[in-house]
Amino acid sequence: MKSSDEKPNKKRFLTRRKFIYGAIGAACGDAFFIEPNISHISKNLLKLPHLPTSLNNLKIVHLSDLHYKPDKDENLLISIIDKVNNIKPDLIILTGDYVDHDTTGITPMLEHLSQLKANHGILACMGNHDGWTASGQYFKNAFEKHNIQFLINQNTALNINNETLYIAATDFIWNGNPNPLQTLKGIPSNAPLITMVHEPDYFDTMLKHRDHHLQLSGHTHGGQCRVPIINYAPRTVKYGKKYIYGKYSRENSSVFVTKGTGTTAIRVRFSCLPEIALHHLQA
Repeated sequence: MKSSDEKPNKKRFLTRRKFIYGAIGAACGDAFFIEPNISHISKNLLKLPHLPTSLNNLKIVHLSDLHYKPDKDENLLISIIDKVNNIKPDLIILTGDYVDHDTTGITPMLEHLSQLKANHGILACMGNHDGWTASGQYFKNAFEKHNIQFLINQNTALNINNETLYIAATDFIWNGNPNPLQTLKGIPSNAPLITMVHEPDYFDTMLKHRDHHLQLSGHTHGGQCRVPIINYAPRTVKYGKKYIYGKYSRENSSVFVTKGTGTTAIRVRFSCLPEIALHHLQA
């Protein structure tokens, strides 16, 4: 004979199971259909050694890892460009991985990126997926046709408010040909310097060649899927295992790693929205 409380216990079990299944279903729906399509703006105060006080609060928008697929990412990119232009940044920096595995999206992507506006220009560097897909010269030619300066083991001096700000960029690291000496050639030791390096863990190598700088990187997607509350990224990628997301400091330098805006492999994000990183530089 069944006890009188067996049926209530069974109902509680079914209710709990429905709740768990419902939560899993909601999380999957969010990860696959919502988060990959909604960008957010993060605001970051980043110290830059030797920055003149007249350049305090210089606004830099940092985008990375578009992995642009015209059939899936067009609306996202259009909304990102609209948000960026509303910020009215002084400078826009793009830190690589514009494509996933082919160049079919380059032309439509650049048609969108050419609508970006910044007071002192747009600069870009290579990502590993870019280097695995086509030559650096291919990307350099394509971007510079759209007035986006593309640096590969090079640097440039920007004149802003009658002050000089140096921007330098290596080649991609993962099977690429980074050359820190060539990248930093001619930059005075007391000059404010921002380096663009797609893979963040190369920060340790750059420090051997130059202290007192700020590195901007992407590559990790912030983990792409993170554990809520504890904000943990269970998956890491080569050259993105030590510096995964946010700001890290060593000696007199720092590196900021953005979550990026796109996805690779499965188009999924969880607790890790596509990011428009807005940096305010501090002397």
